[in-house]
Amino acid sequence: MTETIVIKAKRGRPAKNKLDYGNAKEALLRSGVELLTEKGFNSTGLDEILKRVNVPKGSFYHYFKNKEAFGIDIIDYYSDYFVKKLKRHLIDSELPALESLQSFMEGAMQGMDRFDYKRGCLIGNMAQELGSSNENYRAKLESVFIIWQRHIENTLDQAKREGALSKNVDSAQLANFFWIGWEGAVMHSKLTQNKQPMELFAKQFFALLPI
Repeated sequence: MTETIVIKAKRGRPAKNKLDYGNAKEALLRSGVELLTEKGFNSTGLDEILKRVNVPKGSFYHYFKNKEAFGIDIIDYYSDYFVKKLKRHLIDSELPALESLQSFMEGAMQGMDRFDYKRGCLIGNMAQELGSSNENYRAKLESVFIIWQRHIENTLDQAKREGALSKNVDSAQLANFFWIGWEGAVMHSKLTQNKQPMELFAKQFFALLPI
């Protein structure tokens, strides 16, 4: 789970006192995703987020009550974006179910490499940083993982229908195991600055599936 949202700068000098990236709330959320994914919630200051998209502090408080509320909205924003990625790989793909899952994982590895292993997964990062210390964040992050788990569960059910996976497999438990292992592999790849942990998990996950 390593998709990242990137702000693409327009050519030319930005107009003074105008947003470069469209709607102010959208720009703030995009800026927040980038910085929080790379630096973490507690290490990212509000001024840094505002400066990146040239938004005054007053505009921030028009959209968000405080930084904690901003963080909750970022979780939703990133999750919605990531669910679209999951659907593109797992639902819209014409590949068999297990191949579509493999395609998703390979795309995640490419994304990690593209950003030099500095970002990883926003949800995983925030869960590690805030999940045990803030009940609002814990509940929100857990709900996101449940949504993502269901997409993997549906893919595994499809693999059963295709005859590529044993019908005796508990798809829900296996999907839960997938995210536990995949998130750990992503964090380890970020630590070691290479994709080997993700490659190892992917190889073992598919090798251990009962046919």
